Amino acid sequence: MRRFFVALIAAFTFVAAPLAVHAKDNVYQSFFGSAISGTDPVAYFTEGRPVEGSSDFKHDWNGATWRFASAENRDLFAASPEKYAPQYGGFCAFGVTMNKKFDTDPTAWHIRGDKLYLNLNKDVQKKWVTDIPGYIETAQTNWVDIKGLTEEQIEKVYD
Repeated sequence: MRRFFVALIAAFTFVAAPLAVHAKDNVYQSFFGSAISGTDPVAYFTEGRPVEGSSDFKHDWNGATWRFASAENRDLFAASPEKYAPQYGGFCAFGVTMNKKFDTDPTAWHIRGDKLYLNLNKDVQKKWVTDIPGYIETAQTNWVDIKGLTEEQIEKVYD
């Protein structure tokens, strides 16, 4: 029986991993479709920190379901999603400078010029802050080319 559960978990992982990011969507999503791992994007601006969103306060935008800590945050986002949504669809901003779509850690974030940028982790964020304007310039250019591509397509073109 134990062997069955191990095999079941392995099969689920094998099937679920490629589904974590949907090619047709240009937003980093968890397996269950929550944008930026269910973190409230408005809270970065209003509270200055990442806050877990609730399934009670959701809004669908840009092919993903966004979660919010409150109805007020949901309504702010719905009125102006481009103002609050992270750049590069919530993929790692530094990764985009390398033509990659990496996951992000909601605690590795930075607001620059009223725009939210997320990074893979705190170590990558340390590199990102060494030249934010230069990295943003590169990422802006690269995002235009990789935005609608899957990881496999990106690898074929850029690796």
